[in-house]
Amino acid sequence: MQTARVLGSTRATVKDKSLGGVRLVIVQPLLLNDSPDGPPLIAVDGLGCRRGDQVMLTSDGTLAREITQNENTPARWSVAGILD
Repeated sequence: MQTARVLGSTRATVKDKSLGGVRLVIVQPLLLNDSPDGPPLIAVDGLGCRRGDQVMLTSDGTLAREITQNENTPARWSVAGILD
């Protein structure tokens, strides 16, 4: 699990078929002091987070498979929750 800030959403004209119709967001992983922790990532979003939201990310494939409804999705990062 990792906290992150949502920078915006993205689209891809060419992507794996399991990602069709799935919302993709660009997120910036954060350290405890809210400074960036590495480069931005693309995550699948099943919760409807918005730009500026602080979210909890997971790299556990179970949530990605649930969001995409596909057992063989290549998605690695998923939005697991929106933080208050």
